[in-house]
Amino acid sequence: MITHIQGKLVEKNPTHVVIDCNGVGYMLNISLHTFSNIPDAEQLKLFTHLQVKEDSHTLYGFSSVAEREMFRLLLSVSGIGASIARTMLSSLTPKQVREGIATGDVALIQSIKGIGAKTAQRVILDLKDKVLKIYDIDEVSVSQGNTNKDEALSALEVLGFVKKQAERVVEKIVMAEPDASVESIIKQALKKL
Repeated sequence: MITHIQGKLVEKNPTHVVIDCNGVGYMLNISLHTFSNIPDAEQLKLFTHLQVKEDSHTLYGFSSVAEREMFRLLLSVSGIGASIARTMLSSLTPKQVREGIATGDVALIQSIKGIGAKTAQRVILDLKDKVLKIYDIDEVSVSQGNTNKDEALSALEVLGFVKKQAERVVEKIVMAEPDASVESIIKQALKKL
């Protein structure tokens, strides 16, 4: 398995790049998200996914390991191929895709070109548990030490809400309004939960 390619950037397009690695040019298909993150520097390192089919070997390049992992998760869903997964990561950032799946936001996933209601529901149904399990570790609070947030979370837990869902909702509220009172956070969270 080829995990990354590092070399001289020869060609850069919104859909693919060519990297010269010791005299061999590798064409890597990329998403618009990766395209926007690629610096115009001469040296480039992209994390890769090699897709082997009976008629082709195709390399996909990603600016981060997180984007590659989201791509691989999307490929595991029945009905999602590499081109649709790449379109999803071009339309939304990996974080938006991850949050859309974690919160069950069918409308967000369905807003991507080529994804219908049934496919969006299947993506969420198949990946929600995996996304929650894998990424909850990474979802560390940005505003550490916010006592209003902590009090609101404990109040929501007492009211019977699932801790992980409540944390996600409260985190968004606190990011939008860092100085929100406990009451304000709880009221907004109750509307969203």
